[in-house]
Amino acid sequence: MPHVSVYIHFVWSTKIRIPYLKTKAIREAMWQHIKDNGKLKGIFIDFVNGHQEHCHCLVSLGTEQTISKIIQLIKGESAFWFNKQNLIKEKLEWQDEYFAVSVSESALNKVREYIKNQEVHHKKKTFQQEYDEFVEKYGFKKYKDE
Repeated sequence: MPHVSVYIHFVWSTKIRIPYLKTKAIREAMWQHIKDNGKLKGIFIDFVNGHQEHCHCLVSLGTEQTISKIIQLIKGESAFWFNKQNLIKEKLEWQDEYFAVSVSESALNKVREYIKNQEVHHKKKTFQQEYDEFVEKYGFKKYKDE
């Protein structure tokens, strides 16, 4: 049996950054559902949190799991579930793009704390500022749709 420890920090936003996850109660319901659904699908979600228009998710990949499959299962199903709950009048949609960066064992607790403190973090910094920092820090290239 293989022993694997590969952690990925995923970040994604709502379509055109609409703040569908307006209240703490709505966000908590979404995060709990993502955790519960992950467990049902064999996805080890270590930590999940976010703010009004985005989500952070720390996942430990299994041996047969890929980044693209994990994000597809989490995003697609969570939007479907959310819309069935009628928690808001609008229809929640996630943006197609996302970030996925590896996390070393030595940085796990730092990333967990960062994800945990999203409410406080976003009182000082917008999601756009956070997005720009991710792009800069990890050397992601920005491409415009043509």
